[in-house]
Amino acid sequence: RLTGGDETHEARFSPDGATFVDVHSRTDVPEVADLRDATDGHVIATLERGDVRALTAAGYRPPEPFVAKGRDGTTDIYGLVVRPRDYDPRKHYAVIENIYAGPHDSFVPKGYWPFGAFSGGDKAMGMQQIADLGFIVVMIDGMGTANRSKAFHDVAWKNLADSGFPDRIAWIKALAAKDASLDLSRVGIYGGSAGGQSTLNALLFHPDFYTAGVAFAGCFDNRMDKIDWNEQWLGWPVDASYLAASGVVHADKLQGKLLLVVGEQDSNVDPASTMQVVDALVRADKDFELLVIPNGEHAAGRSTWPVAYGQRREYDFFLRTLGGAR
Repeated sequence: RLTGGDETHEARFSPDGATFVDVHSRTDVPEVADLRDATDGHVIATLERGDVRALTAAGYRPPEPFVAKGRDGTTDIYGLVVRPRDYDPRKHYAVIENIYAGPHDSFVPKGYWPFGAFSGGDKAMGMQQIADLGFIVVMIDGMGTANRSKAFHDVAWKNLADSGFPDRIAWIKALAAKDASLDLSRVGIYGGSAGGQSTLNALLFHPDFYTAGVAFAGCFDNRMDKIDWNEQWLGWPVDASYLAASGVVHADKLQGKLLLVVGEQDSNVDPASTMQVVDALVRADKDFELLVIPNGEHAAGRSTWPVAYGQRREYDFFLRTLGGAR
């Protein structure tokens, strides 16, 4: 073992393998770059230290790590909490979850990254900006995501409808039990791609907890999405597990408020995936909102130009449906 401590390390070895640069950080500790000896790991020199004084002066606070037990009462579930820069513990805040539950990885950052404090950012999708509107924003890795045990990962097998929701809901409730400023009568959720599918499914399958959602570029029915991704987790041939996770099949279950966002030119998830959901919701006589971004790609509403357009609609949607701090 060449490094220690409770930080996340990225090692880049020299061509001869004699030394390596170790960039290490934690969600609340800025990055430090050390040159280390590859024989025993001792630090030869510190090359650079992250300087976050400008962020701090602007009122930025790092996301707070939080751990709670999952659905089985024994497994630790990890996540992060992002609060408004003017957070007041005497107020009550709606909670918004940024979800991505793809079984191919884990998604809650472990190293220092200021969550798009002053810009959009793909994974963060403006978590700090949303929080600053008067929300508490959370990000969680539930069961079914990767980089834990095989049993933890296997929850997703033929079970994409699960999205770790029993763990996520237990985690948020545990956080609220420790922090009275969370208002669990107002819980929203948002995500893109597979996170968009999970967002819709939160409103379909857990409407008693999630009351508003923004789904970007969702792959809402695994029967029509990329074969190389879907068959890894649902197998072949198509069976009931595909139908169980389908927002098209279960559109009639919609409760709460929903905003669908799709880019007209999405080359990752066919925009028809969103339009199939739209058709099913209309047939089920369900109310919802739809934003189609002309010429938008898969990142519509999450990066580049749509930050100023798609995200503005997202922020407005959550303010209208959940309200801010009270």
